[in-house]
Amino acid sequence: QVQLVESGGGLVQAVGSLRFSCAVSGRTFSSYAIGWFRQAPGKEREFVAAIRYTGSITYYADSVKGRLTISRDNAKNTVYLQINSLKPEDTAVYYCGAAGSPYGSSWSNAYKSWGQGTQVTVSS
Repeated sequence: QVQLVESGGGLVQAVGSLRFSCAVSGRTFSSYAIGWFRQAPGKEREFVAAIRYTGSITYYADSVKGRLTISRDNAKNTVYLQINSLKPEDTAVYYCGAAGSPYGSSWSNAYKSWGQGTQVTVSS
């Protein structure tokens, strides 16, 4: 069983930046991919970014590409997500998930365990 705990959300003004952390425990952390998704009120959960088990390959949603950086520190069992130039439409609950494989995916069903989420609110 894998446990994930997100942190780093909050209230921020537009054009600001935030850095999220996803602390993972349980299965061997370096053996699976980690993804970030977000869910805005009244909308479905959408893919944001993912990183392979080695950290060498990353994936980003087209809607956020260029503003986000995902990284992982396998020694600390932690994945990070940096979002720059925040926009009000980035307001959502952000979740990290542990995939069932070493490879990243934009498909939410590929992720077998999820954190509780961290709220981000961007004011204009």
